Amino acid sequence: MAIKLYMDVHIPFAITAGLRLRGVDVLTAQEDNTTTLSDPKLLDRATALGRSLFTEDSDLLVEANRRQRSGKRFAGVIYIHQEQMIVGQCVDDLELMAKTYDPATMENVVEFLPLK
Repeated sequence: MAIKLYMDVHIPFAITAGLRLRGVDVLTAQEDNTTTLSDPKLLDRATALGRSLFTEDSDLLVEANRRQRSGKRFAGVIYIHQEQMIVGQCVDDLELMAKTYDPATMENVVEFLPLK
């Protein structure tokens, strides 16, 4: 079973568009009207929708780590440092993850891009 992705507000739309062209289920914070939510609430929203959150926001790494330590469930975070964000590589890596990872595999996990 494939994972669904939730794109944080600062992710370039070209990544979302590229993923959609490849058949990946993607929802953006803009489309979901959650652009002003705090990091914990954004992660809660993505989790409630059963979507792994893709972000370049290092504060979400802190939040994910806090949840891992406390045992609070989340649907996964995929992180890339802003300086490493190359649109084509992100699309390739996220497509691979979306089509091969299982939602249960991503639960309470932080994955880092680029995949190498």
